[in-house]
Amino acid sequence: MGDWIDVLQWPAMAVTVGAGVLVSSAHANRRKLGFISFLVSNVLWIAWGWHDEAYALIALQLCLTMTNVRGLFKNDQGA
Repeated sequence: MGDWIDVLQWPAMAVTVGAGVLVSSAHANRRKLGFISFLVSNVLWIAWGWHDEAYALIALQLCLTMTNVRGLFKNDQGA
């Protein structure tokens, strides 16, 4: 099980970078996709962090999850 979970950090990183590009878009739908992508990356990082016992990373991702949910709702409100 360890081999595939070690590789998980690379898709997590790629999704995080892609999400950063999307949330900087002037288009609301792209920003929404960016926040959803960030939420996916949060899950990926938490899974990787759990396996590696990286509890500070897990705590960070939980905090970032809250900010991404807030961003998703604010984007839908047009703010």
